[in-house]
Amino acid sequence: MASSSSNTPKESVVDDRGRRRTSCGYCRSSRDNSISHGMWAHSLTVDDYQDLLDCGWRRSGCFLYKPEMERTCCPSYTIRLKASNFVPSKEQLRVSIRMQRFLDGTLDVKKVDVTEDPTKSGNFSSPMSEESLAAGSENKDEVEKSLHLSNQIDNVIHILIERGEFASGIQLPKASVKRVSQGKRKLLVNGSEDLLYSSNIAFQIAASIKRAQSCDKVVNDSKPSRVCEKENDSSPKIIAEKLVASLDPTVKNSGLSIRACNGHINFYASSKQVSLNRSVQNAPVPKNSRMKHYSGGNCLIGQVKRRKLEIRLNRSSFDPEEFALYRRYQLKVHNDKPQNVTENSYRSFLVDTPLIQVSPTGGSTVPPCGFGSFHQQYLIDGQLVAVGVIDILPKCLSSKYLFWDPDFAYLSLGKYSAFQEIGWVKENQVYCPSLQYYYLGYYIHSCNKMRYKAAYHPSELLCPLRYQWVPFDIARPLLDRKPYVVLSDSSILQNGESSLPQITDDVMGRDFDDVGQEDANDVPMLDEEEMVDSESECSDDEPDLETTSDDDPEIVDVSKVLLGIKGSHVKYKDLWVVFDPEQRSYLESRLRRYRKVVGPALSERMVHSLG
Repeated sequence: MASSSSNTPKESVVDDRGRRRTSCGYCRSSRDNSISHGMWAHSLTVDDYQDLLDCGWRRSGCFLYKPEMERTCCPSYTIRLKASNFVPSKEQLRVSIRMQRFLDGTLDVKKVDVTEDPTKSGNFSSPMSEESLAAGSENKDEVEKSLHLSNQIDNVIHILIERGEFASGIQLPKASVKRVSQGKRKLLVNGSEDLLYSSNIAFQIAASIKRAQSCDKVVNDSKPSRVCEKENDSSPKIIAEKLVASLDPTVKNSGLSIRACNGHINFYASSKQVSLNRSVQNAPVPKNSRMKHYSGGNCLIGQVKRRKLEIRLNRSSFDPEEFALYRRYQLKVHNDKPQNVTENSYRSFLVDTPLIQVSPTGGSTVPPCGFGSFHQQYLIDGQLVAVGVIDILPKCLSSKYLFWDPDFAYLSLGKYSAFQEIGWVKENQVYCPSLQYYYLGYYIHSCNKMRYKAAYHPSELLCPLRYQWVPFDIARPLLDRKPYVVLSDSSILQNGESSLPQITDDVMGRDFDDVGQEDANDVPMLDEEEMVDSESECSDDEPDLETTSDDDPEIVDVSKVLLGIKGSHVKYKDLWVVFDPEQRSYLESRLRRYRKVVGPALSERMVHSLG
């Protein structure tokens, strides 16, 4: 990996601020019960930030923070999802259907209720109700058709593994078949008008095979294990052709035709169905069924207005249009006071970033956009309706914040954007095999607005002590009993793994999907007036509930901690002689705490600035 500019810093430089007490943005406690460790990051490599995430840290602008789990009022567990394993719930599928109906112009915006199933008749009472219901049923059928085709591909993959076409020891991803919108068909080559569904599973299989071959070469210098008959057989194009050959008889029975196209598996309408559709489209429209207008909305019969959705990924920078949308969102959704939603606070929270940008280079395993901090814009007919603030790192896409237009609340843009971000991770594994996870920030079990995060199933929570990932299915009953749990305790895992609780769609829908709006973003840490170092919170006189034998000065070795002073980088062991005993005692106390909260490896890799 290479940074985008020769003038860009190449290493992480941080300034430890010790322990801090602040008011809690989640439980709104009147007391300063939110306790965390904090650091300012002058610069931060994407690899170092990835490791910090996996130790429970998050960033707010350039400020890094980590909850002190045993003492804080709302213990916050890092939560993530392996994108290839994502299983959408019924409610999440309804969000996709609702968006598609909106774009197709068949959603009755005036009557939609986001808390209910929009395909239920009780939600519509306009002259469009029957047409809306028919469109909703049609889109629901399309989603079910996509899932059916996905299952057919998975069955064929299983058969090919049994035949020895693919090695049985490789964990291959689940297939995903998506409906191809009419707008995309127009951008494709002639003859694509009849394209209905498509899947890029061949690219994901090729990436899995490539990873397995690489592992074989590292472990054993002899010939790699047979993944396919020939080296070229692992290309997406060949894999797609194999799958299509096996799928063809089954797909024809369902009234579709199938072809492999440059690694993609495409499903087309049968010639008989196409002929029928074109006859209907070209038939003259009777006079009595021409466009009709109804008061109270743009309800059209015989013609509907289609909308265009664009998703743009931009490097993090200040955009006046984005700030205007953010301000409107904060005032209307979160009821913030106007004087608190300033351009400076917005910049420090969502624009400023310490991450060192990484651009793709020849032969590198970096996604086409590179690594770093981004703003993902959602535009409908050119109007900005939502912005997702994300970090793209070597192992994950980390979702930081989403703000949206309150006028489009009925589209559940929080859930829809999560769908898009999970899909982005899956699609970009071809370029970056290590990029497999979707990080949703912190999960707080006691905060109802956080519950929706666990609906992205199957998710994992980070153990706050050993930094091991534990399935949410195991963690949930433990968190029901108390807010702070060492999730990776061997006794807990043994009891949990013997009979993992199963979470059904009904349970997920009741407990998570219907809990208010899905706008429980990260909260800004430190407003401008709060950006001061609280020395009292760094005092070693205060008892530390997390103290272990490793905190013994004779056990915790800080000699290799990398320090930055007056532009030079030096290990503490080469510098300690310049301090008098009192200074040395104070500094070593801070370095022990710093080494503990970031870990030995990062303390020796990141530069701890002393000024």
